[in-house]
Amino acid sequence: MFTEADVERIHAGVRDRTLPKLEWTHQAHCVAAVALLCELGLDGALGVMPGRIRAYNEATGVENSDTDGYHETITRFSLIKIWEAMQARPDLTRAALCAAVVAGPIGKTGYPLEWYSKERLFSVDARRGWIAPDLKPM
Repeated sequence: MFTEADVERIHAGVRDRTLPKLEWTHQAHCVAAVALLCELGLDGALGVMPGRIRAYNEATGVENSDTDGYHETITRFSLIKIWEAMQARPDLTRAALCAAVVAGPIGKTGYPLEWYSKERLFSVDARRGWIAPDLKPM
């Protein structure tokens, strides 16, 4: 599904803020997360990804506000869950990890709603900072 060139193009495009806005899909978010996690590990990715997404959003005309743009809880939740999935498959290449993540439950846009109520996940507090799940523990 993904080649190493696809992964690098998305990863570099987000980092350099050159990925066309129409290509910044849920799948691309997952690919960028896998690439960053492969590069920096979980702690490093948690430190870098927020600023990277905010900067990318600004470069593509998306305001990071209380209702749009960067979402801290979804980002942190996704990085943790993608990292867990990656740890279960250490034999896979980066491109194969991307394909597995996108094809699996994490690749579904509503995945966090297994852990969060809509009210909690889409609150301003969850967008601005980390909020623990209210439906089941991580």
